[in-house]
Amino acid sequence: MGAQEIKGRKVGEVSHYFGNISVAAINLEASLKVGDEIRIVGYTTDFTETVDSMQIDNDAVEEAGAGDEIGIKVKDRVRVGDDVYVV
Repeated sequence: MGAQEIKGRKVGEVSHYFGNISVAAINLEASLKVGDEIRIVGYTTDFTETVDSMQIDNDAVEEAGAGDEIGIKVKDRVRVGDDVYVV
């Protein structure tokens, strides 16, 4: 992301966005758990929110790790390729 410094630890990247239900699919490259505060950043995306719940293959999980693809409810539109950080 250019010269802008992002504070926090990158944990993944958005792989899909389901606009009708406001859910982002995220490919994780590090662990993430319910309760973590995340920041989603892209060319036109930049917001912070707390992970209230997450799912893997429609099953609720409390924590996921590198290599998992999770779905989380998001408060704003995200785009494929947006980076996800724990802040």
